Amino acid sequence: MIDLARMSMCFSVFILAALTFSPAQQASLQSPQTATIVGTVLDITGAAVPNAHVVLQGADERSTFVTADDGFFKFDGVEPGVPVRVEVSASKLKDWASGEIVLQPGQSFIVTDIALGVATVASSVTAATMEEVAAEQLKVQEQQRVLGVVPNFFVTYERDPAPLTSKMKFHLAMKTLADPVTITGFGINAAIYQAAGYPGYEQGAAGYGKRLGATFAGGYSKILIGDALLPSLLHQDPRYFYQGTGTTKSRLLHALSTPFFTKGDEGRREINYSNILGDLVSGALANAYYPSNDRGAGLVVRSAAIGVGGRMMYGIVQEFVLHKWTTHPSSQH
Repeated sequence: MIDLARMSMCFSVFILAALTFSPAQQASLQSPQTATIVGTVLDITGAAVPNAHVVLQGADERSTFVTADDGFFKFDGVEPGVPVRVEVSASKLKDWASGEIVLQPGQSFIVTDIALGVATVASSVTAATMEEVAAEQLKVQEQQRVLGVVPNFFVTYERDPAPLTSKMKFHLAMKTLADPVTITGFGINAAIYQAAGYPGYEQGAAGYGKRLGATFAGGYSKILIGDALLPSLLHQDPRYFYQGTGTTKSRLLHALSTPFFTKGDEGRREINYSNILGDLVSGALANAYYPSNDRGAGLVVRSAAIGVGGRMMYGIVQEFVLHKWTTHPSSQH
């Protein structure tokens, strides 16, 4: 009877111990239950955001989740009692981050306030300097040739051309003077002088050589001084500004005024001191190499008069004729 009672008591103790120390309860005693974080990534319109990168960032852990089309995400196994943050990023939308979240064992936490706004697009605009604009316009201008042959570099077809620097003015002058067509023109001009017997050099090869030298000296001095040196010193533009619009009368007056008026580098219309003084200086220099019977004040006056008349004719031809025959103009009118 006693043995039966003892056996019954032992069996009861065994059952109680089994119930008290089940495997699940033993595991629970060994480590606390983990937590869960879930949520849905939305934009400011309330639409789900697919392919959003959701990061669970803790002190010692980092987990990443990429949302599907429904924008849903879920992190299991979150350690309780440890501060974590949820960080969200998506293409073309602003980043989002939660505050610190500290969960209890077994807690399921729903992040409800994710609304990604449209990201501000950072854009930068690089503004070209006036010198850079002038350089680009000059590249096109240097391609301008009448009938594809004769250089026509000293005219601009731009509505509002950028001013040339001093370096550009000298570059334009030297490009014109070094062009084979210009050099050929000097040779033809010397031949015309030879036929006319002017200046008063002798005839023959020696006389032609002197006339050719005088032609080169006059051409170089007019262009280098009147179209490069003085425009640089006086801050004036040596180019012809094609008008192309308006009445025939207004265009004709514009062309005829070329020897007397031009634009300053700042864009204002002003007296063309560069061309006027350039013609006078070129005529004065001619007194140094012309024959003695052709020298004097008359040579200076003639040089200036020829310069003025030539520029007036040049303006008329530029305004009404050469634009149609010039290849690669910088703009069409």
